[in-house]
Amino acid sequence: MKARLPQGYGKPDVNALMRQAQKMQEDMKAKQEELEQKEYTGTASGGMVQVTMTGKHQVTAIKIQPDAVDPEDIEMLEDLVAAAVNDAVRAVDEDAEAEMGKLTGGMNIPGL
Repeated sequence: MKARLPQGYGKPDVNALMRQAQKMQEDMKAKQEELEQKEYTGTASGGMVQVTMTGKHQVTAIKIQPDAVDPEDIEMLEDLVAAAVNDAVRAVDEDAEAEMGKLTGGMNIPGL
């Protein structure tokens, strides 16, 4: 005698999966837009140089303390600006990864 399984048991509901995927895509798009509007600040040398950028990696401000400016050592200032930019980029990327990870449940989805 064969055991009878309830209707639909063992078969995924393709429509439900599609709705769930579409909702996740919409949520991710909204979160991406939210993150792009956010501002992040990166610093170097204890705040001697600060760089502010948006979630789109667009630099909106650079602040340099007068003590960081030494006409005899321009390379140090250049290094501080680069370090502050890299710190801001890291902050943007970490926040985006954390926020998108919440939406995807930790799934590694290419392109995010």
